[in-house]
Amino acid sequence: MHWQTKEQLTNLLVSLVQHGSVTLSGEEKRLASFIYYQLNHLDYFQENPGNLELHRMEDGRSFVTALVKQSEKKDTIVLVSHFDVVGVEDYGFLKDLAFQPIELTRELEHHADALPGEAKEHLLSGDWLFGRGVMDMKAGLALQMSLLEKAIDEKWDVNLLLLAVPDEEVNSQGMLQALPALGDLASKHDLNFKACVNSEPMFQKYPGDNNLYLYTGAIGKLLPGFFCYGKETHVGEPLAGLNANLMVSEIQKLMEWNTDLCEQVGAEVTPPPTSLIQKDLKTEYSVQIPHTAVTLYNVLFMEKSLTDWEADFLRIAKQAAKNINEFCKGKADQFKRFTSFTEMPVDVAVYTYEELLNKAKAIHGDQEMDMRISSVIVSNSHLDEREQSIKVVEEVASLCKDLGPMIILFFAPPYYPAVATDNKELLDSARAFIQKWKVDADVEFNEQRYFSGLCDLSFIGKGDFSAKDRLPFNIPVYGATYSLPFAEMEALQMPVFNLGPVGKDPHQWTERLNVKFSFEEFPPILADFVKNL
Repeated sequence: MHWQTKEQLTNLLVSLVQHGSVTLSGEEKRLASFIYYQLNHLDYFQENPGNLELHRMEDGRSFVTALVKQSEKKDTIVLVSHFDVVGVEDYGFLKDLAFQPIELTRELEHHADALPGEAKEHLLSGDWLFGRGVMDMKAGLALQMSLLEKAIDEKWDVNLLLLAVPDEEVNSQGMLQALPALGDLASKHDLNFKACVNSEPMFQKYPGDNNLYLYTGAIGKLLPGFFCYGKETHVGEPLAGLNANLMVSEIQKLMEWNTDLCEQVGAEVTPPPTSLIQKDLKTEYSVQIPHTAVTLYNVLFMEKSLTDWEADFLRIAKQAAKNINEFCKGKADQFKRFTSFTEMPVDVAVYTYEELLNKAKAIHGDQEMDMRISSVIVSNSHLDEREQSIKVVEEVASLCKDLGPMIILFFAPPYYPAVATDNKELLDSARAFIQKWKVDADVEFNEQRYFSGLCDLSFIGKGDFSAKDRLPFNIPVYGATYSLPFAEMEALQMPVFNLGPVGKDPHQWTERLNVKFSFEEFPPILADFVKNL
């Protein structure tokens, strides 16, 4: 047995972390092969080589599937995990140690006073390991590999399918391209996917939250964008134009941490929106004011439809337009104290991307617009899908500049559906599991419907996929460089759960894992949960 003790699991985790698998990096590609060959050392896969596969993706990356089929039953539990991580620039002078968790944790002991209070306590306790990916989510992957080994050794009467994917931190292309492979595996091996268990770490609902959670679904995500098209002018004549930075700042004031956009379902509440991108689109210095700017927001949701969200964002855009009009009028009136002049009236219009594109097609024709959009995407193929989306909106807006100044609402990739388990039998089993561990071992889990950290369960669970009717009209690159395989998603819908280890501070330089709990107390809990299902 290779991965059953705390020390063995820690060694496995360290070897996974040492592959600095930042999304879209070379190490992300190499780590898939490393996972494959680690699993290939197990006797079961030597005897059943067709059950372990390294699947090549369109872009050269790979995902891994490992099927342990020891039961005559068709029912199979899918274990899903991702092996990519975010970057390490936030580590500062410790950046070179970010993927060396043992050395990083030792080095932090010399800088303990620089750590936030809780992180310092955890460091000094000796129970925590620091490093990029130790929490999110290579510990979960290590635990699932350990579970596979345990099931083989103990000859569980259970079928398990491990799916380890890249790209969860960016566009979830690993999971999306794995969906057809899951369907093929089900057909080839006569499997019925009864449920999917992810082992993302438990996320805090608020700072200082130390509760343990069992999640029975995953939260959804939108990335609404507001493209602001003002009016160019020389800086010596600022009142003759409209600065797009002013426009985008009004959007920011209305969107950032706007609790009216929090969604509540039962006792669960989504975090408020926050900006992920905000910038003007000037590419070089000049004395022309910036007349185009854009901002994108992370918006999490549970049950609310895309149509309802569109209506909310349009209301905000219209309020921003009203605020801009009043601001400009007020400032012009103040400037009249110095000199008399005829002010330029400011009247900002608001459009959805769909509306603007239809107006552009009415002026220039469908074929011309399709050609221009395709050309923009091809010439910006080196950019990611968000930047490509912005470029397309900019092109369409420039062809309709007579409609400006204007705010254009659009959506950028990725889109994550919200999913939740509604299978009463499995939910009852999960609740019985919670009660059992509370009574037998004084380990108390809280059931939560939606995992708030975003995860690949969104593409395999049961949810409302009605957004498929609106996304092609609102995401400028939809069907070109981004799309969702809704047919495969709907065909594979299954109950989903997330049960993972304990860590803190994902995507921060203080990211850390509670090794004592995660690798001593938690493995039998995870094993019991999977067998219960």
